[in-house]
Amino acid sequence: MDTLETRELRYFVAVAEELHFGRAAERLGMAQPPLSRAIQQLERRLGVSLLERNRRGVSLTGAGEVLLHEGRAALDVTTAAARRARRAGGADSAGGPRNRLVLAVKAAASHELLQKLLDAYAAEPDAAEIEVLPCGMCEQEGMLRDGRADVALMHAPFNSLAGFDSEELMTEGQIAILPAGHPLAARRTLSLADVSDVPDLPLARWPRHGTYPPGPGPEIHNQTQLAQLVALGRTVAVFPDSARAWLWAEHAAVPLTDAPPVVTHIAWPAHSRSLALAGLIRTAAQL
Repeated sequence: MDTLETRELRYFVAVAEELHFGRAAERLGMAQPPLSRAIQQLERRLGVSLLERNRRGVSLTGAGEVLLHEGRAALDVTTAAARRARRAGGADSAGGPRNRLVLAVKAAASHELLQKLLDAYAAEPDAAEIEVLPCGMCEQEGMLRDGRADVALMHAPFNSLAGFDSEELMTEGQIAILPAGHPLAARRTLSLADVSDVPDLPLARWPRHGTYPPGPGPEIHNQTQLAQLVALGRTVAVFPDSARAWLWAEHAAVPLTDAPPVVTHIAWPAHSRSLALAGLIRTAAQL
């Protein structure tokens, strides 16, 4: 049988991520015995073993690894469909709410470009309401896939555009953001090597796909925390040049001569048929 139910996928993904039936059952808000039976029934229907069960615990088989990867994507699609349908609900009916688009943006990035886009689109006839959703490092991709956002400003090479349609909007250089009183702040330019191994000023670490890279620098959770740590002389950060818009008086920005350029794209799900989204993309392409 080639048809899977959303409930079955949700059960399997919980077990596959927890690798423990008890924790998965607690996460799902159900008892363990029916969860175990549901997974066994799923394996019988598919005709493959998805999990290896032994005294040491639970592990995924090759087939289980495939279903976990595909199942997550399928659940994202169904979740996205529900979220976008709720946002569109009533927009086509007489007296219904105005259509609304959720635009995911990295906090404090491309501020001037974002303001120009919002102003230009608001001037268009029948423009939809735009909800700006600030997010952390590299979170835009997940928000587009699971429907929390309809469209996003994404920055190559930091964000992956795989699976999305996109339009290039802007290219800019990168800067080092340092404490204003640090000796390096007096330099006209710096290289990545100059800021990658400063004993008293370790590079800030941002999460990528939920995990922090190794290193001595502080783990950064949001822009406010970063701004304060830089001002206190505890860290240095590398950002696109447009980040100058949020710098404090206690900060200094120095261009990096060998950092790769950052290209800002507006990106959206390839299957989208939203007329409101098409209008926003047209406006962005004309900036």
